[in-house]
Amino acid sequence: MTAVNVKLRLRGYDLASVQVDLHESWRIGPVEIPTRLVLAPMAGVSVQAFRRQGRRFGAGLVCSEMVSCAGLSHGNERTLGYLRIAADEHPLAVQIFGSEPGVMAEAARMVEEAGADLVDVNFGCPVRKVTKTGAGATLLEEPDRACAIVEAVADAVSVPVSVKMRRGLDNGSRTCLEIGPKLVEAGAASLTLHPRSARQMYTGEADHRLTAELVELVEVPVVASGDIVSQAKAQTVLATTGAEAVMVGRAAQGNPWALSEIMGDEDEPSREEVAAELILFIRETVRELGEHRATGFLKKFYGWYLGRGRFPRPFKQELVQLETPEQVEQRLFAAAPGARFVLERLEDELPQGDEVLLDLPISAARAAEETAPARRCIDKGTVHLLPASIISAKFIRVCDASAPEVEQA
Repeated sequence: MTAVNVKLRLRGYDLASVQVDLHESWRIGPVEIPTRLVLAPMAGVSVQAFRRQGRRFGAGLVCSEMVSCAGLSHGNERTLGYLRIAADEHPLAVQIFGSEPGVMAEAARMVEEAGADLVDVNFGCPVRKVTKTGAGATLLEEPDRACAIVEAVADAVSVPVSVKMRRGLDNGSRTCLEIGPKLVEAGAASLTLHPRSARQMYTGEADHRLTAELVELVEVPVVASGDIVSQAKAQTVLATTGAEAVMVGRAAQGNPWALSEIMGDEDEPSREEVAAELILFIRETVRELGEHRATGFLKKFYGWYLGRGRFPRPFKQELVQLETPEQVEQRLFAAAPGARFVLERLEDELPQGDEVLLDLPISAARAAEETAPARRCIDKGTVHLLPASIISAKFIRVCDASAPEVEQA
């Protein structure tokens, strides 16, 4: 619990009525986070373009989608694609998942070398594809192994280690309260709690009474995750739980304005602003993933952006049927001609040139060099096919690689 909330509770204040300053900075170890809003790691969503956008709209900390430690260990090219870090993403947490302490430790070292500010350990993913390997939420039922993983990761890196977890596997479980203090003792510098069970997936409500109990049990910052969809909800959860920050996930999918609304900006975006943000997102995603992979990846975002009454429903279906991202851009410009001017302003504000160089660790670059005879790289809009042997082991520009899509975790 924050010192302010402790004092208020001792004085008999109703914490539910207290306004928390979301623009106030806080820390996880030595890492200063400029706002109390965290953008969640989401599989198949949290690409670099999504994270950079989240920072622009008020998130103080952004997180990568979960990265397989086994994929990093084997030099899988798509998995290595998660280690793209742009200059304007910091502070950034890269989330890893796995079940073997040694392999997780090696993955954590690679993540730190890539430039991540924090290493986040996933003990919350409820998806069968992950849990059947003994990773994700399953580890909540194996406290000794979970603690061994956190200890190994914390010993392997100099950056802070955080843990994201569910309340437990089954409905009504209080496992998070039993294992939370043990994870801190093992080396976790922060805990994020999504107080739904793994069995619930995303049904029902997040029980933030558990979040408040966890705050009382540990001396590290706790981040409250689950059902944070508005400024009012964020304020209520922060005030009643004593958490240091709130994490926003699904509410921000194709709707970065949810982040700015939570931060206090209640202006609804114009049609031109929506179209411009979507076009910028399309361009950045194509730059990151390559056109072929991005074409399919982007389709789910069209409905997210254009919903909420912003555009007619048939328009979304029309975009989904188009064959290329360029065709989607052209249709959006036709529907909202003023988006061109908004887009020019947005692109002028983005970092240029070397600021967005991708810095992969030497070990990652070497592994990639061994597994790929050539790389397709993008340098300021120009595509080059280069032999892997002549690519710098320290710097690799945006490559045609990304992690495999999994169900949202």
